[in-house]
Amino acid sequence: MDKNNFHYHSWVSLSLQTILATVMLFCMFSIAQGQQQETMLRISEIEIHPEYLEEYKTILKDEAEASVRLETGVIAIFPMFQKENPTQVRIIEIYKDQHAYQSHLKTEHFQKYKTGTIHMVKSLKLVDMEALDMETATQIFRKLKK
Repeated sequence: MDKNNFHYHSWVSLSLQTILATVMLFCMFSIAQGQQQETMLRISEIEIHPEYLEEYKTILKDEAEASVRLETGVIAIFPMFQKENPTQVRIIEIYKDQHAYQSHLKTEHFQKYKTGTIHMVKSLKLVDMEALDMETATQIFRKLKK
């Protein structure tokens, strides 16, 4: 395996572990609350123009922190970027339900993020996800804690 391929596979493995850990934590919460049918899971795939990268990351970090702290329906907004290609940003978004997501879009902090970064974004793809197996997911997360 060449060096570039190794780094790519290492990044994918680390990213999947991070995503898995985040989703597993949420799955445990959802099952305990009986919310698995209502939950909204999404991965945002964003490419940033390189000249705006540092400014974008600062604005995104502030928005994610405010969303989780201020909005009870926002379970997680977990931004990350590729080590080998930092203009490739991914955000794991977990909302209590569709209503919580719609409310999030109307908040002052989200609107500030959206209007302040629109010129920085080269591409955006919103990928709605569905948990495959919530019961097993909680067992996997428990194993990660050991």
